Amino acid sequence: MRVLLAAVLVIFLGSCGSMKPEQFENTGPELNLFAYFDGRTQAWGIFEDRFGNLRREFKVVIDGTVKGDTLILDEDFIYKDGEKSRRVWTIIKKDDHNFVGTADDIIGVAEGISYGNALNWKYSMDLKVENSLWRVKFDDWLFRQVDDVIVNKAKVTRWGFEIGTVTLFFKKDA
Repeated sequence: MRVLLAAVLVIFLGSCGSMKPEQFENTGPELNLFAYFDGRTQAWGIFEDRFGNLRREFKVVIDGTVKGDTLILDEDFIYKDGEKSRRVWTIIKKDDHNFVGTADDIIGVAEGISYGNALNWKYSMDLKVENSLWRVKFDDWLFRQVDDVIVNKAKVTRWGFEIGTVTLFFKKDA
């Protein structure tokens, strides 16, 4: 009985600690997604597995184009092992705080909510892992910092279990 009670308590407390985009409403510098990513941006990132082991390192060159309420992000990935890939996002601004995004490897639509200096994306995608595709979910947070830097941390899960974390740093080209 004690074990069951302890398990329920851990689950309850874990669910109470989730960040919400609205809690960043009065933070700065403001993350204006369309203004920030219009033009060229570069990013440097890593993927760590659930045990904290570094699995991949990469650089991304992003060309962004804004047309009204639509942002197109053309992302070219260059991995440390020489592999290259490309993803093109189409992001639509629904209102001041809500966005939807699509890309070829995204399942359905990504849903984004932005307040203050923060943006939270939630989406599923098919991720290439060696010779197979894994359907994974991303809980992706971006935080704008001073000097036109964005820090991005994404929790990656499969079947409800965390499989790793992606960390990126974006820098707007001058």
